[in-house]
Amino acid sequence: MMAVNTDGQLQERVRELESELAARRRDAAENERQLERYAADLRETFKEERARAQELRRSYMLTVRALASAVEARDAYTGRHAERVAAYGLALASAYGMELGDHPEIEFGFLLHDAGKVAVPDAILFKPGPLTSAERLIMQQHPVTGWEIVRDIEFLGTARDVIRHHHERWDGSGYPDRLAGEAIPLSARIFAVADTLDALTTNRPYRQASTTEQARVIIGQASGSHFDPAVIAIFETLPDATLERIRLEIG
Repeated sequence: MMAVNTDGQLQERVRELESELAARRRDAAENERQLERYAADLRETFKEERARAQELRRSYMLTVRALASAVEARDAYTGRHAERVAAYGLALASAYGMELGDHPEIEFGFLLHDAGKVAVPDAILFKPGPLTSAERLIMQQHPVTGWEIVRDIEFLGTARDVIRHHHERWDGSGYPDRLAGEAIPLSARIFAVADTLDALTTNRPYRQASTTEQARVIIGQASGSHFDPAVIAIFETLPDATLERIRLEIG
């Protein structure tokens, strides 16, 4: 009699465990379905956020390009200088190893580097001859003026470094802050090379454009004085074909 009761209790316990296991399996299946729904919602949210971010960046870029065009409209001789120098700068930054995706503002800085020139009087900006000492001081204020114009525009971020410091020199003889060496932001050090390349390879009223080969020689001679030697070393690895393609495509 005791054996029968024990067997009955054991069978009942087995049924309870089976029922509990089935319930846990149902709970697990429901949790899995819920997690799948959460994952699907997160994927959809991510896609929507990415689309919004891309549209926002597109709006930023259109705004920056409009501002850059407004600055360049004052000087017919520079043509599409901002676009060319931005393209040269991005190519050099990429070759240097800068993760441009982590610093999307760098292109904004390249395009807006001369924003401060809107405050330079035409008589100085377009003077055909050498500037006087007083006029040179006014001209050399344009990086600070540009920085003051954009300093409170949050989305420009590190672009402000290029705008303020693109005329600093590696040896500390530049302006406006006379920074030297690695105290100059890397983006500004890269831009300085790209800016000089475009200046040398563009026709101006007072001289004919240099060839890419000639510009390389002139820029290389200023390594360690005007330019960061590390940036020059990378610049020398950029193929002529890359630089000439940029010049021809942008015009």
